[in-house]
Amino acid sequence: MASFGQRTRGYPRSRGRTGTRSGLDRDTLGIIGTICAIAGFFTLGIVLGPVAVVCGWLSMGRAWNPKSSIPALVAVVLGAIDTLLALLWLGGVSPL
Repeated sequence: MASFGQRTRGYPRSRGRTGTRSGLDRDTLGIIGTICAIAGFFTLGIVLGPVAVVCGWLSMGRAWNPKSSIPALVAVVLGAIDTLLALLWLGGVSPL
């Protein structure tokens, strides 16, 4: 029996909509970062490399945690390599 000011049914739509970010958002950021890192090897590496690093870092939860997500780790590593190669190319140094 409901007492004064309380309903028998809660608010089912509000449950789970507030709070921390879900795993789907972090996985999506990791995949976007991986795509940016791979695309950065072919075009605009100076832009897409740092974007990949930031997306991977945010996907890992702003901490270096290699166990969190494989696409996030791949995005950080490939983004860093991509940025380094783009900076070497802009400097006129041949990496190979």
